[in-house]
Amino acid sequence: MEKIEEQFANLHIVKSSSGTKEPTYLLGIDTSKTVQAGTETVAAVLCSNGSIRIYDKERLNVLREFSGYPGLLNGVRFANSCDSVYSACTDGTVKCWDARVAREKPVQLFKGYPSNIFISFDINCNDHIICAGTEKVDDDALLVFWDARMNSQDLSTTKDPLGAYSETHSDDVTQVRFHPSDPNMVVSGSSDGLVNVFDINVDNEEDALVTTCNSISSVSCIGWSGKGYKQIYCMTHDEGFYWWDLNHLDTDEPVTRLNIQDVREAVNMKEDSLDYLIGGLYHEKTDTLHVIGGTNTGRIHLMNCSTSGLTHVTSLQGGHAATVRSFCWNVQDDSLLTGGEDAQLLLWKPGAIEKTFTKKESMKIASSVHQRVRVHSNDSYKRRKKQ
Repeated sequence: MEKIEEQFANLHIVKSSSGTKEPTYLLGIDTSKTVQAGTETVAAVLCSNGSIRIYDKERLNVLREFSGYPGLLNGVRFANSCDSVYSACTDGTVKCWDARVAREKPVQLFKGYPSNIFISFDINCNDHIICAGTEKVDDDALLVFWDARMNSQDLSTTKDPLGAYSETHSDDVTQVRFHPSDPNMVVSGSSDGLVNVFDINVDNEEDALVTTCNSISSVSCIGWSGKGYKQIYCMTHDEGFYWWDLNHLDTDEPVTRLNIQDVREAVNMKEDSLDYLIGGLYHEKTDTLHVIGGTNTGRIHLMNCSTSGLTHVTSLQGGHAATVRSFCWNVQDDSLLTGGEDAQLLLWKPGAIEKTFTKKESMKIASSVHQRVRVHSNDSYKRRKKQ
């Protein structure tokens, strides 16, 4: 079996997205999980103007666009069994559209409690439950839950919450991720540095909390890994990386597999540089966890993850001209979609003939956008360098 590092190194650009009327940072990508004969596969991209664009995954042309106006959308996720696409909104709702229909109004609306501002969310593997995380308002930072199933007896398009967890985070809930195969397991991450694992099949919040891990810094990304997905990895806004093994919860073995306060100092990049982390990639067939990072000039780095640290393996370049903010790996055809601050969506495929195209310059976007896009902190890095 070809290792993912070999597949990654063999990737070439086959398509770049055509320009849009309003260039934006591309903050998140997900692709449709359903395959239907005679229909194109679609990709949904979260943009920094607070909208979601639906692209033809192969041609990379924009098919339609959904807006959360007057709210801003956060996160993008396809359902697992259909072409419904979801996003959390700062107006206190989670919205659901049919990705194949150009209809501005959501087909379903999941309403939160008064004063909720949703900044993260996920839907579980059987498409039954949605969970969204809120900004901290007053003293409350919530995880709110809904039943996502369509009920033939209840044709209402608006749903109220099933309930909420309110005791386990003390700051903005920045990340929510359900387990890939267990519909009852969910992990949340927060600006308070805590990463909480819950079994939502248990009745109350205190008993549902399986364990709490501490990244000591604001959480920017979390995911599941390992055989049976019994491990959790976490990245922080100041470029820390943490990896925990839930198999060791009831043993004398340490739960922490890896703890790196700043990957920019810890990874040997030889002649290259590493400016930030983008996300994680667990390869189920080879049981390997990989970390994706990049440079401010658009190079993309693949790193192997082991208990001894992160090791740089290979890089992609020649595509993006600025910070890369999002990626989506397709296990079926080993293709990669990447999006960045140069407003480009790129499709990479293994062994393909590389298309030549002009690199777009980095964009300068109005300050209102800068307020909501992720800022990679250099402060702690510079501070430790001086010591």
